[in-house]
Amino acid sequence: MNFLGHVREAAVADRASVAPEPPAAVVSLRDAAVRVGGRTLWSGVDLEVGAGEFVAVLGPNGVGKSTLVKVLLGMLPPAAGVVRVLGERPGEAGERVGYLPQRRSFDASLRMRGVDIVRLGWDGDRWGIPLPGRQRKAARDRIAEVIELVGASAYAHRPIGELSGGEQQRLLIAQALVRRPELLLLDEPLDSLDLPNQAAVAALVSQICRDEGVTVVMVAHDVNPILSRLDRVVYLAEGGAVAGEPENVITSEILTRLYGTPVEVLRTSDGGLVVVGQPEAPAHHTDRHAVQP
Repeated sequence: MNFLGHVREAAVADRASVAPEPPAAVVSLRDAAVRVGGRTLWSGVDLEVGAGEFVAVLGPNGVGKSTLVKVLLGMLPPAAGVVRVLGERPGEAGERVGYLPQRRSFDASLRMRGVDIVRLGWDGDRWGIPLPGRQRKAARDRIAEVIELVGASAYAHRPIGELSGGEQQRLLIAQALVRRPELLLLDEPLDSLDLPNQAAVAALVSQICRDEGVTVVMVAHDVNPILSRLDRVVYLAEGGAVAGEPENVITSEILTRLYGTPVEVLRTSDGGLVVVGQPEAPAHHTDRHAVQP
């Protein structure tokens, strides 16, 4: 082999010996803080959310859970620290981020169909300008695909005002997914739903995360319907935050420090968690990370 051959061989060997860089976090916060109305809601928050993870933002009312979503959307600038979403500054990732705001109710007399609600997620920003023929077909195909994905095909052509809360929520999730986002931000999607619909929507979001590879960050007040499906949690309280796997975050020591009042976390015989003494009603949490008999 001549000299140039040895050089090429050495270069290939050098490239092969360099380990590939780990993928960038979908969401990254470094020592982040936020202020609203001159008051610091939380500070010193460090968080990384990886691709395909299902993460819940938990905590009592008024601690800034929904504000965290606004920061990730670029609607509110951080007061300190660094925040990145899909490697970009918040608000710059565009269609790569899907968003479902806190539940809004539809008037029972509203005649707009469920499929029309989903379509708004595809071309609602075009102000009535029609799509070219080929793009119209792509839109129809994708809208039908995402409606089937959320299990809403049977009622998507009915007026949205006639549908149940759970059916409406499925269609709104479809709207947030229609442009194939890499990150889905959900703000209290289970609020005002009854227990069966909470369980059904939680299972749907978990399936989307797993099967579609979409990273999900969900704000939740009651973690009970989703805890068994989560990869990690972010717990906000008293201006601080702790992130990690559920069994490592929902502990007596951590919750006592966050709430500033004694909180006891007990483990039940079935591997669940019971939080006792927190400033709100106690909740029972099922722990997916516990060893099952």
